[in-house]
Amino acid sequence: MRLNSHFLELKDSYLFKRIAQQVNEYKTENPDAEILRLGIGDVTRPLVPAVISAMEKAVLEMGGAATFRGYDDAGTGYGFLRSAVSKYYADKGVTVGEDEIIVSDGAKSDLGNILDIFADDSVALIPDPVYPAYVDTNVMNGSRIIYMNGSEVNGFLPTPDKSVTADVIYLCSPNNPTGAVYTKAQLQLWVDYANETGAVILFDAAYEAFVTDKSLPTSIFEIGGARTCAIEICSLSKLAGFTGVRCGYTIVPAELKSADGISLLALWKRRQTTKFNGVSYITQRGAEAVFSAAGLAQCRENIAYYLGNAKIIGDALSGLGIGYRGGENSPYIWFTVPGGDSWAYFGRLLRERNIVGTPGAGFGSNGEGYMRLTAFGSRENTEKAAARLKTQSG
Repeated sequence: MRLNSHFLELKDSYLFKRIAQQVNEYKTENPDAEILRLGIGDVTRPLVPAVISAMEKAVLEMGGAATFRGYDDAGTGYGFLRSAVSKYYADKGVTVGEDEIIVSDGAKSDLGNILDIFADDSVALIPDPVYPAYVDTNVMNGSRIIYMNGSEVNGFLPTPDKSVTADVIYLCSPNNPTGAVYTKAQLQLWVDYANETGAVILFDAAYEAFVTDKSLPTSIFEIGGARTCAIEICSLSKLAGFTGVRCGYTIVPAELKSADGISLLALWKRRQTTKFNGVSYITQRGAEAVFSAAGLAQCRENIAYYLGNAKIIGDALSGLGIGYRGGENSPYIWFTVPGGDSWAYFGRLLRERNIVGTPGAGFGSNGEGYMRLTAFGSRENTEKAAARLKTQSG
């Protein structure tokens, strides 16, 4: 047999697997320790009532011959959900056609799978620090990766370097892991650059619902010219707590075409309908309810709860004189670690405070010296973690 040799180029241990291993080892040695997990960005608030009600109704429909649903006819999402997503964007002042929305089981899947429509030897421009899945999926695909540097100097929001060319550009705003958010002016630089060079922007908007500053964009399509150079990938995992339910969508504008006039929307639809049979009817009814007036109001209560957690963590760090980013328009808090070694600080935080964070070095070389904490825990555990942080001596 012959294998995809690019898989052998992957680093031995995925970041969160390594974290889990170290936490499990510590827990085995200290079984009575109360460990507060502020590392992996999984939500803890339950699904909101509007979603539960819609899914319960859908389950009952699946139990009756007259209302039973089988395969989604189009394979790209039921019309009722694509219509709801289109309206969600319209309320932001962004026009997105229902046929440009392809429903999936989440942003992570789409961010990796969409590489199928690009050449294997494509050049991917990826920020550092960065969500590790961007890198790993490109390594698996055989793409050549060029890193753009995020740092304190540019607020962890790199802008285009016109001496560098790429086929695919990854942008995430609000950013994971740093919590930084691009302004409209900064995104305009990227859109102009992509249109000038013929590149495609893959815009990860998974955390868009956390942006409370109305001057900041929540969609790449708020930027002039984006419809000819950008694809937006979004998820209900953080907006609606769907991490265990799985639903997201990708928007590919009809105007987005290759240099020889091939529609990327047509290619993505063909890829999805060939390799993916769609998201369950029950899940899609729950997702539709997310975008109802009641659903959005309830989901935003949960988001406000998480942002409240972020403020508690941020205040604790400020009290220690530790600078940080994120927290205000993001569920992530990105801070400078005492001593400068993020994995060493991870170990100290675990052993001395029984708190699990995510070492910045796991997000790339520019992440060294930083730590990411998440605000997705319970209020009780967040307050406990803040109290423990306040007792550290350096």
